[in-house]
Amino acid sequence: MKQIKKIGILTSGGDCAGLNAVIWGAAKMAHRHNIELLAITNGYAGLYNLDTTMPVSLTPELTDDMIRTHIAGSEIGNSRVRISRIKDEHTYEKIKNNLKKHEIDALIIAGGDDTGSVVVDLVKNEIDCVHVPKTMDLDLQTYSVGGDSTIHRISNFINDLRTTIKTHSRLLIVEVFGRYAGHTAFRSGIGADADCILIPEISIDYNVIYSHFKQRFSERLKRNKFNASIYTIVAAEAIKGPDGKFFTDASKSKDSFGHVKLRGFGANLRKQLESLAKDDKDYWKTILSENGTYIKGINEIPEVRDILPGHLVRCGYSTPYDISFGKQCGGSAVLLLLKGKTGVTVVGLEEGKIKYMPIKDAIKQRHVNPKDVEFYEQLGVCFGRKPKDSFVPVIEEVEGKIIRYM
Repeated sequence: MKQIKKIGILTSGGDCAGLNAVIWGAAKMAHRHNIELLAITNGYAGLYNLDTTMPVSLTPELTDDMIRTHIAGSEIGNSRVRISRIKDEHTYEKIKNNLKKHEIDALIIAGGDDTGSVVVDLVKNEIDCVHVPKTMDLDLQTYSVGGDSTIHRISNFINDLRTTIKTHSRLLIVEVFGRYAGHTAFRSGIGADADCILIPEISIDYNVIYSHFKQRFSERLKRNKFNASIYTIVAAEAIKGPDGKFFTDASKSKDSFGHVKLRGFGANLRKQLESLAKDDKDYWKTILSENGTYIKGINEIPEVRDILPGHLVRCGYSTPYDISFGKQCGGSAVLLLLKGKTGVTVVGLEEGKIKYMPIKDAIKQRHVNPKDVEFYEQLGVCFGRKPKDSFVPVIEEVEGKIIRYM
């Protein structure tokens, strides 16, 4: 087992909360063991360009002054760069030479599935690495820093927006991140009492959504003394329509990792619901007339608005859970390297035991469990499909402790 004197740390992929806690935890643990931790700025782009840039030594003083764990994002910078897509046949040799130049013995890399796949490639090329799980999509096998903070922000946004949509008796569609796995939309929607939650795991039926909206909106309108109503939808960015295909805008542009950008579903859903409501104008004329809000040519159907909070859900502040988990993972990554454990993902810390697993297993995509969806359908939440007539839960006694979060 080689001696570790210097460790490089970088954060990669999309920004989110909890990353600064990872850096802080790694720095504090490195200081404890008299190891120098070097910040490689701007993710994989910075790693590739270490021949022309200098890593920053995270001294105890710099860590205390500059790494603020409660702030989201990464003080040392991210980039969406996939090493294997760099047009240089000597890429990995260059990286190894760069690390040797700066006497960096191993790397700690925080990122999601795309970042993790690059870590796997680095390990194959004999570069010692430990991966820290980071993605607000929560689609890795482990919990990932950023998830809890994002869910809190989305839920708070929806709750704040209730004041304006209820004032105007609107239907609100909030489109949030979530590529192929709908944990973020699912958990935030439940947390914000959303009426309808649309996730990539379920093909939707526009008519089912409209019927649910029609019934719930009308009931609320009828019993409200001030003639007001409200209906909320949380939709992931990647949604399958009735044809089973993911919706995307006409541009079909791709990100730096080669993924087609899935966006614009919120606006598409708004148009679909407006169209269905206009086809049902006689019903709405009766309902809105009874409540004194119908005006021909102006207020003929309920108003539908779509909002895309975008990067607002990944910025701002980190929740205490993400800060705690991030510090655990950062510090644990240092200890794993000291024990010669590389090519692994930190799972967490429990009762003084550092949990880890192979990176290739950790980055396998995890989807929302269909049984969880069926449970919330029994509570009246619409998921864009007709719920099953019966839900029979499996009830079992659990021995020991449950450690999975979310």
